[in-house]
Formats: sequence, structure tokens, C-alpha cells
Amino acid sequence: MALAQPEPGGLSPASGRRPQPQRTPPLRGALATTACMETLQVGYLHAVAAAAGCSLSQPFPDNGIDWHLSHSSAGHTVDDEVTIKVQLKCTYQIPPHPPGPAFSFTLDNDHLVKLARTPVSVHKILVVMLVPRTQDEWLRASHDRLDLRHCCYWTNLAGQAVTGRHRTTVRIPTSRIFDDRALCEIMTRVGAGGRP
Repeated sequence: MALAQPEPGGLSPASGRRPQPQRTPPLRGALATTACMETLQVGYLHAVAAAAGCSLSQPFPDNGIDWHLSHSSAGHTVDDEVTIKVQLKCTYQIPPHPPGPAFSFTLDNDHLVKLARTPVSVHKILVVMLVPRTQDEWLRASHDRLDLRHCCYWTNLAGQAVTGRHRTTVRIPTSRIFDDRALCEIMTRVGAGGRP
């Protein structure tokens, strides 16, 4: 007669799964949540740029634009290297997987005017990151991956009109997930003389 050996860590009799160990919340630093959100979105941008083969530079002072991304390719027709300007925003007030074709995001009018200017010699995009409300939910690491939650979306606001007195609500398409493929496609369009 053979006896089954218990699984390492034991199994929960009701579910047949291993019980999850109780995790003690880590002692996080006292940096303001908004400052941490800014750092998180910069990490997302760097990961996307690295996977797309782009270089980054940060203007100083930023004057309303956070980053410049450049993409070199012999396939570009306007120049061998093209650049776009990126403005980053981050919010926990919009849930993940926003329903519908777009979600609303509000910008100060002065900021919108800068992003909406047209024509331009260097195109600009707005990248909005949606994050969980608590920092404990932002990252999950395992041996084969680092999951960063939730997602960044991008849009080109060139020509967008100011409609509010001090702030204007714009629509961010949910079909425009900002990842390495999206960034390569943006750079390909700009490299052919088009818009992002």
C-alpha cells in the first residue's frame, strides 16, 4: 500500500491548493504617493523605450514636456533619427480596463495648449498611466517576469481645442496601449514624415 506524500508547504484540504503565506506589508518610504506615481511611470517609459530600441533624454528645465524619445533607423525617410516629445501623466482615479473606446482625462489649459500646438517640427504625445490606488498593488515579481500595473495609453492632442475655463477634459483612446510595438509604429510614421 502506497501512501501519498504531502506537497511541500502542504495543501489546503478544501481547495487542493497550497495556502498563500501571510505577507507582512513592507515598510515603505515616506515619499508622497504622487511622487512615487511619477517615478513608476518613468520606469514604464524606460522599459518601453528599451524594448523599442529608442534613446531617451530629459529636457532641463522640462518646460511642460517630460521626455524626448529618439529612434534611429535606415528605414526613416525624413532623417536617420527621428524624435518625439512625451508628456507623462498618472492617475489612480480611473479603473483598469476602462470600458468603451476612450476614457476622460482632464488637463490644465496651459498644458493642453502646449500639447495641442500645430504645426510643429517635433511631434508631441501624451501618455497617461492608470495605476492601482495602493502601492502594494503596483508590482508583482517572479522568477520569469516583473508585472507593472496597470497600463499606459497614448494620444496625439495636436489641434485639440481648449473648452474649459481653466481645465479641459480630453479623450484618451483605449485602443492606444503604449508599449514597444506602439512606439515603433509611432516612430515609423514620424520617420516617414507623418504624425504619430
